[in-house]
Amino acid sequence: MDPVTVHQETIEIQTRGAGFVDITSKVAAAVRSSGLSTALCTVFVCHTSASLVIQENADRAVLRDLEQWAADLAPESRAWEHSEEGPDDMPAHAKAAITRTSETIPVTNGELVLGTWQALYLWEHRARAHRRKVVVHVSG
Repeated sequence: MDPVTVHQETIEIQTRGAGFVDITSKVAAAVRSSGLSTALCTVFVCHTSASLVIQENADRAVLRDLEQWAADLAPESRAWEHSEEGPDDMPAHAKAAITRTSETIPVTNGELVLGTWQALYLWEHRARAHRRKVVVHVSG
């Protein structure tokens, strides 16, 4: 049996405030730097007010609709108990709680295996810009 090789790196993502940042190319670069041909790539966001999502990359209306749906589920106008960090903080935590902090993507021939219309996004749930840390772990 071949030994498992592991490659791990942390990438930083600058957001512009609430919304989606396509991080597919940055994660793909980390996979390529691993030198692995067949592997699994796990991506993890190190924050409680942002999340990761694999979603459509062809029609931006999908992302706008998801943003509006999440805002309807966790509105700033709700009487949240946790409010010391601003009106957008607890809604951001609620949105992160119903989404994901990690995604696992197969790697074949050294490339991420995503569908034709799929991309990996960091979903910023806070209103203001943040610098987010994302760990890319490739093993195979």
